[in-house]
Amino acid sequence: MGKLKVYADRMSQPSRAVLIFCRFNGIDFEEIKVDISKQHHLSLEFKEINPLQKVPAIVHGSLKLSESHAILVYLASAFPGIADHWFIEPLILHLYPKDLFRRAKINSVMDWHHSSLRHGAGTISYGHWKEHVCCKLLLTGRSTPPFAVNYATNTVLGPALGRPLNPKAAAEAEKVLLSSLSTLEDVWLNGDGHFLLGGLQPSLADLSMVCELMQLEVLDEKDRSRILSPYKKVLQWIEDTTYKNSNKSSL
Repeated sequence: MGKLKVYADRMSQPSRAVLIFCRFNGIDFEEIKVDISKQHHLSLEFKEINPLQKVPAIVHGSLKLSESHAILVYLASAFPGIADHWFIEPLILHLYPKDLFRRAKINSVMDWHHSSLRHGAGTISYGHWKEHVCCKLLLTGRSTPPFAVNYATNTVLGPALGRPLNPKAAAEAEKVLLSSLSTLEDVWLNGDGHFLLGGLQPSLADLSMVCELMQLEVLDEKDRSRILSPYKKVLQWIEDTTYKNSNKSSL
C-alpha cells in the first residue's frame, strides 16, 4: 500500500495527537511538515491532499484522509499490533457487545471534545512551543500539561504575532475552558480507572484531549495553577496519560 504520509504542523493539537499515536505504536510513517504560520496549508499542492486545507491529513496508498479523530480511528484499525484499548477492533465487535458499547462511548467523548474543550484550548507562541514542548514530547515521550485554542490565541500567541490583546475574547474562552474542565472532572473521569470512562488504559480520546490541554504550557506557572489546580482528577489524569509510567501502559 505504500508508506503512510502524515501532513502535520506540531503547533496543531490534532497533528500532535496523530504523530504521537504513530510513534507510540511503532507505525512506520513519513512526517511532512506543513507550516501554518507560513500558510503552507493554503498552497495548491496541499489542497490536492486535503481540499479543506487543514492539518493533519494523511495519505496511505490511494486513501487521502483528513480530520484527526477519523485519522486516529483509521490508524487504530488499519495497522497490525495496535492494542485494543485504543479503539476496539471492528472485527470483534459482533462477538463482544460490551466492546461495541465502549467504542460508542469513546466516540461520544471525542465528539464532545470538538464541541467544547477544543473551543477553550489554543495555540501558543511558535518559538516557545516548538523548542520547549513539541521537541520534548515527540523526542522523549514526555511532556507537562499546557492550555487551550481561543484563550492562548488571545493572551499569548496574538501578541507574539503583533496582534492586539483581546481581553473579552480571552475571558469568554476561559469560561468555556473552565466549564469543559468541570465536565472532564465530574463526568468523563468519574470512574474507577485512571483514564476517561473509567478505563484502565488510555484510549484515543485520552490522547486527543491531553494533547489539547498541553496548550497550557504557554502560560506562566501562576496562570496554569489558577486554571488547573481546582481539578485534581484532571491533573492526575494528565500525569497518568503523559509520563507516569514508562512501560508503554501510558504516554
